[in-house]
Amino acid sequence: MEKSYAQMTEQELRNEIASLREKARKAEQLGILNEFAVYERKAVMAAAYLIDPNTIEKGEIYRLDGSPGEYFKVEYLKGRFAWGFRLGGEQFEEALPISLLLPVKA
Repeated sequence: MEKSYAQMTEQELRNEIASLREKARKAEQLGILNEFAVYERKAVMAAAYLIDPNTIEKGEIYRLDGSPGEYFKVEYLKGRFAWGFRLGGEQFEEALPISLLLPVKA
């Protein structure tokens, strides 16, 4: 029986992320892009469990990892997801894993 990400230790999460990224790399090399995308998303979700949600502040603006020049304003948190809006885009609410949020001041 597999553990959920919430039940894993930090080391187990890091091992899982490394395994998922390796599977994603292999899928990309084989040209299986839908499988690549699934493994990448799973790695992002696992990484969200390494971050303390209390470090994400409501009302703050964050850069998006992997998307240069894109910013996200956090309205509220629910679990490991930040709900809010992308700045400069269409103003519809969306949820992003907290592992995609980077401080603007970095």
